[in-house]
Amino acid sequence: MNGKFISIEGIEGAGKSTQLQFIADFLRSKGKQVVVTREPGGTTVGEQIRNILLEPAEQPMSEDTELLLMFAARAEHLQQVVKPALQRGDWVLSDRFVDATFAYQGGGRGVCERRIAALADWTLQGCHTDITFLFDLPVALGQLRVDQRPQQRDRFEQEQQAFFERVRQCYLARAQAEPGRIKLIDASQTVEAIQYQLQQPLEQLLSNESND
Repeated sequence: MNGKFISIEGIEGAGKSTQLQFIADFLRSKGKQVVVTREPGGTTVGEQIRNILLEPAEQPMSEDTELLLMFAARAEHLQQVVKPALQRGDWVLSDRFVDATFAYQGGGRGVCERRIAALADWTLQGCHTDITFLFDLPVALGQLRVDQRPQQRDRFEQEQQAFFERVRQCYLARAQAEPGRIKLIDASQTVEAIQYQLQQPLEQLLSNESND
């Protein structure tokens, strides 16, 4: 794998979409070929699975079904988008990756972490992010931002505050366990202040690539 793999994570309302474009533009300004993608999604099959996962429904989806659909979309995403891009030497920038599954299905839903890890080992086959930006902010602030959006809330956005508190705490625990890979970003700050937080880790990753 000659390219670099970056993911961005965070609870609903953390402002990931805004900063995704900033990161892509920043890397392109440094001469990098950047593939911007997302999970679940990124492929034809993945986007169809995404619609199933996000569409509000009267009948709740079982935790096992949700987990397996996430990894089905991820398997397709890795084989069709992520790995080919990295092998070309491109930089992959993904809105969510496997940390989201540990946080949402593990922390939020309460699925056993060992079960998620087993599926991750099988699906990822050693493909991990070089750096993950975790956009962190209080759940109440994130929910306020979601309320201000014009579109209807999706199935995950309709969850209760306690669910997102568990998701956030799982994300923070993973950041504490892997500080070298997961960079904590204070997403409660202004757009400009957040971009300032992103630049140093990105510059370091660019420098590391030059030294490889």
